[in-house]
Amino acid sequence: MTDRAATDAALIARYLRGDMAAFEDLMRAHEDRVFAVCLRMLRDREAALDATQETFVTVFRKADRFAGRSAFSTWLYRVAVNTCYDHSRRTRRHLAEPLPEGNDPADQSAGDEFRAVELRPDLEAALAALPAEFRAAVILADVQGLALQTVAEALEVPVGTVKSRVFRGRRLLAEALGNRDAPSDTPSGEHHE
Repeated sequence: MTDRAATDAALIARYLRGDMAAFEDLMRAHEDRVFAVCLRMLRDREAALDATQETFVTVFRKADRFAGRSAFSTWLYRVAVNTCYDHSRRTRRHLAEPLPEGNDPADQSAGDEFRAVELRPDLEAALAALPAEFRAAVILADVQGLALQTVAEALEVPVGTVKSRVFRGRRLLAEALGNRDAPSDTPSGEHHE
């Protein structure tokens, strides 16, 4: 168990015993990443803020359902993705225009600080055009940098399904971005495991 997972488990236990400050600590530790996932899934800042809030309200109400079979963050990502799916179904919105520069949260997985400020608008638009299940897998694996096993747990699908969704999502992204060297039809070795 990682230090973060152990800290989260302790905070959940304290919250379930009635310590409200523990929930606030848990929320502060994860709210930026949850917002980043919601923003990438919904492509609308206000909708992402609403989905982030709704995610934490759900966690607040259903924390006793967290069984501890996976890391709390994995369960939290699952709640966030489901919340985004629900929001999309409820609103039936058309794809939004790319966000104005400066509104996007930092990309935690980028190594270059200048590049981490935001993803390119053309990449944002290509991500938004992906089918929802591919977009969720690509965002969690490639943007958030989660291991494929963690993504599988968060999306409640087998690892092979995650590999397929990430591969297909990457291929669609490459095609949308005009990459002539788009991946072939067979997945190669994955680097997230």
